[in-house]
Amino acid sequence: MKILIVEDEAELAKSISEYLSGEDYLCENAGTFNEAMSKIETFDYDCILLDIMLPDGNGLKILEELKKQQKQDGVIIISAKNALDDKIEGLKLGADDYLTKPFHLSELMARVYSIIRRKQFSSSNVIKQNELQIDLLAKSVAVNNEPIFLTKKEFDLLIYFIGNKNKVISKSTLAEHLSGDFADMLDNHDFVYAHVKNLKKKLYDAGSEHYLKTVYGTGYRWEGVE
Repeated sequence: MKILIVEDEAELAKSISEYLSGEDYLCENAGTFNEAMSKIETFDYDCILLDIMLPDGNGLKILEELKKQQKQDGVIIISAKNALDDKIEGLKLGADDYLTKPFHLSELMARVYSIIRRKQFSSSNVIKQNELQIDLLAKSVAVNNEPIFLTKKEFDLLIYFIGNKNKVISKSTLAEHLSGDFADMLDNHDFVYAHVKNLKKKLYDAGSEHYLKTVYGTGYRWEGVE
């Protein structure tokens, strides 16, 4: 799961990034309004942590841009300002939650998890598709009630595929999801193929149906019931 931290306080941004990274989230940072705008125009995120007061612009304008582009990124406003008007305006513009500084990182993580779960998995902690069962909190996977071991990357891919079921996802999109900004520096996306191949093999060897399909020349698609 990929998080964008829009925060000009370098130490706070670092603390948030380190904490969420320790919980297996892929974090990117933007310290200015312009940097944040560039990132949201280029990439998609599972959740954006958005400071309203930035040195070169107002974070609410970023919310307006997300709404204009009809993007589905979850948004939590984090701000030292405890003004009711800002909170109401942010929620009207599409923010999912509002957290006032200072806050506990554990509370922030819980809210991030809640938003991602609500947006992608209908507020459920456990995803079931026939013989396949995934526990989001425990980060565990079982096929026919038998647990299987997935690496962090494989688990992240599985959740990403299921969260985007029935959509064709390109290798470049998967590379960007797994590696963030570093994807642009890679010569090829062979590592994506390797992770997908390993994920497929582990699922199928355990008795799972072939939900993950290769769309030749395009990418991959997870077939699921809407």
